[in-house]
Amino acid sequence: MTRSICDEECTEEHWRILQVLSDEQGHSMGELAEVVLLNHPALTKNMDKLVNRGLVQRSVDPLDNRRVLVFISDLGKATVNRLNRRVNAHHSAIEEALGPRKTTQLKRLLETFISQAPQH
Repeated sequence: MTRSICDEECTEEHWRILQVLSDEQGHSMGELAEVVLLNHPALTKNMDKLVNRGLVQRSVDPLDNRRVLVFISDLGKATVNRLNRRVNAHHSAIEEALGPRKTTQLKRLLETFISQAPQH
């Protein structure tokens, strides 16, 4: 998967941010930081890059002028759609190589590993 998203000059962090924003609901920076597992300075740095590339846009929350919401742009949606196709193809290749049973086992092992890994 990493090579697939690298082809789009998209880091893993960018991928996680775009995936969350693809619901088109608009999210605060605080909410995004929690969901994508990035501290606020790292999220801001990544967000600046995504804004500069035109993949996301910031907007003042109409209900609270102190809050900034982040939305995915049309270009960001197109990028996520392309990336999703590549990631799905990658997952299919893994399942083809391992078979459905072993693929399910691998996913469970990875989920366990992620849930038990120390948070930084």
